[in-house]
Amino acid sequence: MKDFNFYAPTEVVFGENSEEQVAQLVKKYGGTKVLVHYGGKSAIKSGLLDKMCRLLKEGGVEFLTLGGVVPNPRLSLARQGIELCRKEGIDFILAVGGGSVIDSAKCIAYGVPYEGDVWDFYLGKDQAKKMLPVACVLTIPAAGSEMSEASVITNEDGDIKLGYSNNLSRPKFAIMNPKRTFTLPPYQTAAGVTDMMMHTMERYFTKDDDMDFTTDIAEAMLRNIKNAVFAVLKNPEDYRYRAQIMWGGSLMHNGLTGCGVADDWATHQLEHELSAMFDATHGAGLAAIWPSWARYTMHENLRRFVRFAVNVMDVPNDFTDPEGTALKGIEAMERFYHAIGMPINIHELIGRDITDEEIKEMTRKCCQDGRRSIGCLKVLKAEDMERIYHMAK
Repeated sequence: MKDFNFYAPTEVVFGENSEEQVAQLVKKYGGTKVLVHYGGKSAIKSGLLDKMCRLLKEGGVEFLTLGGVVPNPRLSLARQGIELCRKEGIDFILAVGGGSVIDSAKCIAYGVPYEGDVWDFYLGKDQAKKMLPVACVLTIPAAGSEMSEASVITNEDGDIKLGYSNNLSRPKFAIMNPKRTFTLPPYQTAAGVTDMMMHTMERYFTKDDDMDFTTDIAEAMLRNIKNAVFAVLKNPEDYRYRAQIMWGGSLMHNGLTGCGVADDWATHQLEHELSAMFDATHGAGLAAIWPSWARYTMHENLRRFVRFAVNVMDVPNDFTDPEGTALKGIEAMERFYHAIGMPINIHELIGRDITDEEIKEMTRKCCQDGRRSIGCLKVLKAEDMERIYHMAK
């Protein structure tokens, strides 16, 4: 069992009328001039952006807006936001959207008080000592960025996608209204659920087997989300199950399911190269890579994969054949991915065969030209990464 600190300072305001409190919450956490950061059409078309701006105005909070965030958010827009905030004296950033918008908002918030280039943090050249406060109105449950310390940004110069984690970036508050997720397309709903499940699976698949309470919580979350996604794919306006998914996405990435265990994160690192190279949806990319990672690493803790198969995927436990049980659990996960419309390999993800040259380039970037390894369950070097990409193609 690992020693741990659990830190989850975000105030969650959850429910149908939660958005009405936005101005009061901004003031509570010191905001006087706000940058409202958002994506594109959905925030405008749904009327949410107008509502947030109206509520801020009525609450006496000055604000500016900056839209244009795309999936796999771009460093160039964050740099534009940094300059805007400095010029206009912004002291608070409100993200209206999903994980990409929140991650972009965090990047801007890091950069405003920093004298260097904000990309330094993502390259590991420096650590943020201060940043503007960030909060969010969540519309897409998936990334868990609304309660986590993490953000991921894509640098278009070289198609490099990197993450940076710092507890300073945990949002001051997160407004969550499940009704705002009713109009999410099925593919986006499924990709979001895949992402949030992987946030827990990256912590679940570990060599640490002695923190039973954390493991039990993780398995309960995974079972609940599996059931909920089928309910909302059948009935997109099922408030009960939309609420399970929205709350689950936050709990699955606020650190709770990692208490006392070592995190892995290799699947995320491998996937970042897929979404950077092909601009693939992050959750779908995770589904495409995880089965191959699982088969490659399962013997590092076979008992863990058996437990996952039995307790999460409802596979009967063949006590005479633990390897067979573990493999059936991975196969059951593949069937689950297909059932919700997710790919299980790179060909299904991008619609064509990936080339050996593309695999070599993804491997080069993932291992940073041989300077780093990834993973914890099994430490993966460049040759391991390349083998997993080939298995997944």
